[in-house]
Amino acid sequence: MSTGSVVGGLTLRWTGACAELTTVDRRALFERTAAIDSAVGERTASIVARVRRDGDDALRALAHELDGVDLDALEVPRARWLSALDALPSALRTALERSAKNIGHVHRAFRPIAQETESEPGIVVGRRPDPLGRVGVYAPGGRAAYPSSVLMGVVPARVAGVGEIVLCSPPSRESGAPSDVVLAAAALAGADRVFALGGAGAIAAMAYGTASVPRVDRIVGPGNAYVAEAKLQVSNVVAIDSPAGPSELLVICDDSVDPTLVAREMLAQAEHDPLSAVVAVTTSARAAQAIVDALTAQLPMQARAEICREALEGQGAVLFAESLEACVAFANDYAAEHLLLAVAPLDDVLGRLRNAGTVFVGPSASVAFGDYMTGANHVLPTGGLARSYSGLSTLDFVRWTTYQRVSVEAAARLSDDVGVFADAERLPAHASAARAWRVGATR
Repeated sequence: MSTGSVVGGLTLRWTGACAELTTVDRRALFERTAAIDSAVGERTASIVARVRRDGDDALRALAHELDGVDLDALEVPRARWLSALDALPSALRTALERSAKNIGHVHRAFRPIAQETESEPGIVVGRRPDPLGRVGVYAPGGRAAYPSSVLMGVVPARVAGVGEIVLCSPPSRESGAPSDVVLAAAALAGADRVFALGGAGAIAAMAYGTASVPRVDRIVGPGNAYVAEAKLQVSNVVAIDSPAGPSELLVICDDSVDPTLVAREMLAQAEHDPLSAVVAVTTSARAAQAIVDALTAQLPMQARAEICREALEGQGAVLFAESLEACVAFANDYAAEHLLLAVAPLDDVLGRLRNAGTVFVGPSASVAFGDYMTGANHVLPTGGLARSYSGLSTLDFVRWTTYQRVSVEAAARLSDDVGVFADAERLPAHASAARAWRVGATR
């Protein structure tokens, strides 16, 4: 095991055999979501409290302080979105429309359905998915625009039948509004209202409501550390999607894979953020070395080479395991946001993978395709939380109503056993309510 080794001018945090990871190395590799920086937590709490107390006034002040923008109005008029959509370059509009169409198709196919079952004759229990009344979608902004995040949040909410969809995205200094491509995506996806708000302030506004921003029932969408922390801090008053951090990729591959492909996929995710985690685990030391060589060759050609380099130095690894079974075990423990599977036979291994935000099956299933165009959602759990959270879906935009029907005959059959239960728990009124339905009882 080599830690922090320099290979051909490229520094990777970990290289070598999985079996040789020390306890310290393994903890650093697997527990990649460190505790929130106390300064971030305190600053976020201050912003949340400020918005909760001062409402729109706080939001305008935060826009001035953090975004360098003086907002005349917090809400962006619909006419401005439509103008942005009309002005969109035709190739980009075609790509956005294709993406939205595929997202809608996939999420309609996986909509939850109402179900009933009869536990005993005369006892019917049902569950019905009811769309949420209002949801808030956050789309990152600032240094870059992310129309894909708009589509990934708004389209599934629309498919689920949500009553009102509110979008918040940071204003640019030039226009005082979210970027034109974000506004165009909002119009195309079917948002109802758009606000030029970013960061923890936007999350607090949607959680608690202000004079301008309505309170929502759930907040979804990715963001920076302050957005992620704000979502956690308001989760006692509003539902959120899975906590999310920097982008992650785990590639599981064997000797058959092209190492340049693996390097290309790793660099594509590394360019997101210096804190991105990119890992490849293969079945031989020879294949691992070939991937390192490919990374070394490709890194200098990247437009965002320094960001990629920081990610590789901070949380990058190319490892090898003694068998494909060991690779699968590693993947299930690592619980990556994105998992690219490039082994044979694919379907056999796919069936054994349990913990991943989404699995890309086969070398031609580039993660970039899932980020933008396949129709699967790219809002996914990170930091190992794929052990218990799933990616964003229509399930996030409904709540379940459970109902029960009990016939008079079934009530009579239940009465004695329920009465015995209630007696054991010393709840005599419960027992009386049940026994009132005994055959011949006076009600």
